Amino acid sequence: MEFCDECGSMMKADDGTWECGSCGYTKPKGNTEQYTVTDDQEASEVIESSGETSLPETDALCPECGNDRAHWYMQQIRSADESETRFFICTECEHKWREDDN
Repeated sequence: MEFCDECGSMMKADDGTWECGSCGYTKPKGNTEQYTVTDDQEASEVIESSGETSLPETDALCPECGNDRAHWYMQQIRSADESETRFFICTECEHKWREDDN
């Protein structure tokens, strides 16, 4: 990981140079053996459901099939000073939906 000398933003690797996405500043990567370039990560964690799950189960009405049971989990997807979002997965059709505290 490399940070921009001009604005402090995180820089991205582009061939033999580091490039700042914020201000456009570039600089040579230098010794490439010291760096490991990884793929971009997803914006949010994906939880796939299967027949066997360790997620807790609760009473919740599925908007797709009308089933009254669902697995659930909570995830912080907004800023830290806002409440978490509850995600549900239907135990019958595996439809996924979320519930925000707005």
